[in-house]
Amino acid sequence: RVTKKQLVLYCLLLSLLVCDEVRDIGVGSVEEQQQRLPLETSWGAPLVWGDSDSSAWRRAEFAHRSVRTGLLTIAVGPYGHFLRRFLSSAELYFLAGNTVVYYVLTDSPRALDPPTPLGPGRELRVVPVAEMPGWEHLSQGRMALLAATIKESVRNEVDYIFCMDVDQELVAPVGAEILGELVAALHPELYGMPRHAFPYEREPASLAHVEEAEGDYYYTSELYGGLCAEVYAMAQACSQLILQDQEKGLRARELEESYLNRYLINRRPTCVLSPEYSWWHSALAADVPTRRVVSLGRQCDSLEPQKRQEQDC
Repeated sequence: RVTKKQLVLYCLLLSLLVCDEVRDIGVGSVEEQQQRLPLETSWGAPLVWGDSDSSAWRRAEFAHRSVRTGLLTIAVGPYGHFLRRFLSSAELYFLAGNTVVYYVLTDSPRALDPPTPLGPGRELRVVPVAEMPGWEHLSQGRMALLAATIKESVRNEVDYIFCMDVDQELVAPVGAEILGELVAALHPELYGMPRHAFPYEREPASLAHVEEAEGDYYYTSELYGGLCAEVYAMAQACSQLILQDQEKGLRARELEESYLNRYLINRRPTCVLSPEYSWWHSALAADVPTRRVVSLGRQCDSLEPQKRQEQDC
């Protein structure tokens, strides 16, 4: 006959065993999840997750090299509202400990007075540009601005250049694992989706047109970069395609992003960043181990007016 005390001890022991088993399952699932993350594309380019062993190896490789990297953003019209938050977060997380030059293309240079405090090895270049009202005008003209800026100054000052939307915030380290000849970031809502779900341009007359059998991934226009020569070639090619379509009265479905994806089908990136590097709160967004760059603009677009004010949109 089992006494009450024995029964209590038995239940306590059983609960401890169950907890240990659940904990072991949880650890195993995290490890398995890390192992399941694809680390390479079908053409052999690294697919970057910040905490992977391959990323740690890439950071160690660049630690012994003297590299100058540019981070370019365009802050015109209402988007200037995001600039200080963008720069402050980049100071914390973008290539920490490395030499970085910020290129800010803006129609309101005085908005940076007083300038954001920068750490050692960080510089700020303000490039005045004409106002481009509305997101559509900015998106249609950004590649041309990028190409012109690289040609006029950037290529003589840095080795790598990355272009980021100003309405983003870095929230975790973004290190040298992102450096490569031509770098593109995966769209968080389309990662893992079948190719037929990608919003490629389907109008045959458009120079951004993608055939049904073409394409590997869908890339976001919120972050891309690489060696100055490679990014210049891409920006110049995309700006020419955009201009030619405009002359024919055509506008691609996803504006600049459509031409970016067309180019990256023809010239596959040598480094592909996982959705960790371009993410926002959405029911469709990929589940990632670490959120590194968050699009405030995309999140703000989905909020009610009161929430937008609370989030300082």
